[in-house]
Amino acid sequence: MSRLPIAIYHEHPDWFRPLFTELERRGISFERLDAAAHLFDPSETEAPWSLVFNRASPSAYLRGHAQATFHTLHWLRHLDRIGVPVVNGAEAYAFELSKATQLDLLRGLGLPFPKARVINHQSRALDATAGFRFPVLVKANIGGSGAGIVRYDTREALADAVAAGTVDLGVDSTALVQEAAPLRDGHITRVETLGGHYLYAINVHPPTDSFDLCPADACQTTNGVELVRGACAVDAPKTGMRVEAAQPPADIIAQVERISRAANIDVGGIEYLIDDRDGQHYFYDINALSNFVADAPNVIGFDPFVKLVDYLEARIEGAPALVS
Repeated sequence: MSRLPIAIYHEHPDWFRPLFTELERRGISFERLDAAAHLFDPSETEAPWSLVFNRASPSAYLRGHAQATFHTLHWLRHLDRIGVPVVNGAEAYAFELSKATQLDLLRGLGLPFPKARVINHQSRALDATAGFRFPVLVKANIGGSGAGIVRYDTREALADAVAAGTVDLGVDSTALVQEAAPLRDGHITRVETLGGHYLYAINVHPPTDSFDLCPADACQTTNGVELVRGACAVDAPKTGMRVEAAQPPADIIAQVERISRAANIDVGGIEYLIDDRDGQHYFYDINALSNFVADAPNVIGFDPFVKLVDYLEARIEGAPALVS
């Protein structure tokens, strides 16, 4: 007996090489689908895969693949309609595509996030800061890899940008205006989940004035050990980003698991910060595209791609088998 292959749908050339390596090591049949040049037939009633793993990224436009963003959502909804199992399906991906919707989810769960308002025209940016403490961030609703985030230290600086017409609202002309909290101990914490359960956590120490916190691009541990770069997407040692293993309090882990399950995220990363002004934690990003930390065995003590493929295997166990 044999099974239909798994489809891995992605457009980034390097992020998922460790996944492909682990699938090949186990002899699991898979097909790579190019999200940047894809087609589907709305009249079809079945697909040639036992499972589709959605690895599309909202940052695709940074690589000249903006066409992947909304096409992916249409296709995932099509797969839902015809009953194809999907890991990180349409609902999870819709949260990935909207920071505004992420905050609505957090509010509905009664969980904390930095003060923010949503605008669709730069003329409302100053109005959106009413009652806020500066500095503030203007964050494109569809971002990814820190893209589309600009910090304004004063109201005057933001006013000047509005007057100059340089406030960029991103690919869907929607943005958050959000308080920029000072980070306690200079780091944020990213908690990875798998199947709605805690997998691991890392503290990420960003380089000065950078918002790109992609863990696959981390360059060294906090004690100066340089990470192995073989499976990483870019020459990340130039970024100055440092990481370390973390163990969040049990109550925060429970909150992260609630977020992951409420968003129907099968594998994802939830990020939070500790505001140095009040010592409280605030969630600020929900990632349905989870890029595991570079050189994970050195950082967290195990390879999360092994556990990820365990999860994928468990998901296809109930899929129909083909007679070989």
